Amino acid sequence: MANTWWELNILSEQDLEDTIFWRLEKFGCRGTAVEIKGNVSVVKAYLPSFKTQLLDLAALTLWLRQDAMCVGLPSPMVSWGLIDEEDWSSSWKQHWQPEEIGDRFLINPAWLPLPESLDRLVIRLDPGVAFGTGNHATTQLCLEALEMRFAEVPQSFLDSPKKGEPLIIADIGCGSGILGVGAILLGAGKVYAVDNDPVAVISTFSNRALNDIRPEYLIPIEGSVDMVRKTINQPVDGIVCNILADVIIELLPEMTAITKPTTWGIFSGILLEQSKGVADALEQNGWIVATLWKKKEWCCLNARRS
Repeated sequence: MANTWWELNILSEQDLEDTIFWRLEKFGCRGTAVEIKGNVSVVKAYLPSFKTQLLDLAALTLWLRQDAMCVGLPSPMVSWGLIDEEDWSSSWKQHWQPEEIGDRFLINPAWLPLPESLDRLVIRLDPGVAFGTGNHATTQLCLEALEMRFAEVPQSFLDSPKKGEPLIIADIGCGSGILGVGAILLGAGKVYAVDNDPVAVISTFSNRALNDIRPEYLIPIEGSVDMVRKTINQPVDGIVCNILADVIIELLPEMTAITKPTTWGIFSGILLEQSKGVADALEQNGWIVATLWKKKEWCCLNARRS
């Protein structure tokens, strides 16, 4: 059973898609994909069979139904079956296509050719089993917020102690490394990308190579904020943190400790009903929330040090 995987098929309303991805990520799914059929979404998810029992899948189905009820949508239809490892490694990739995000980015799966017209910043990506394909609303919000921040780079340079000093970013909970790669393409001088999951760190190393980014520009590290603090020799100019609301709140004192008075922050992975709690925690730790951007039931808080 160690070399077999559960393949889940979840048929739902398109408006429930982001909530399903969030639930699957929390459940520990190792790869997801979505296919649009008419007005509905077919989400595919993959779990190693040796870690998941039938009762676990039944519990997941119940949670998905409860999630749908909470937002007033019909319950999704869930089915599953076992597939071999070889089939898993390629199955979810079949439905993942290039996707434009914001005004400047194009996410291009690594196994597909690059588009002929390259009028966008292309992030080549193979997330493997790490979180972060660009499909989820929170990742898209973070990339769009990075665009906004780097549109202000000239002013940021003037605010630095040394004019023209390259921006240093900390990506907390880097997943596949997609946000770190995006920041480098936008002009960041250095990104420290940390994640507690060693699989995510390996994925970030891989995607750094896929995008021809020099090792000294994007530095993946296993761990959390404490590892950034031990590695850097000066405070960071920006923080990107796309995880979960309660984890953001827990890590805020540590994240604040690696900042300077002009540091900005992008915080996502937050459900709309959780936004006030995160905003209050930010203010208590010396931040000012400048804007709240939302997609469906998710939001992103753009903040700066007060």
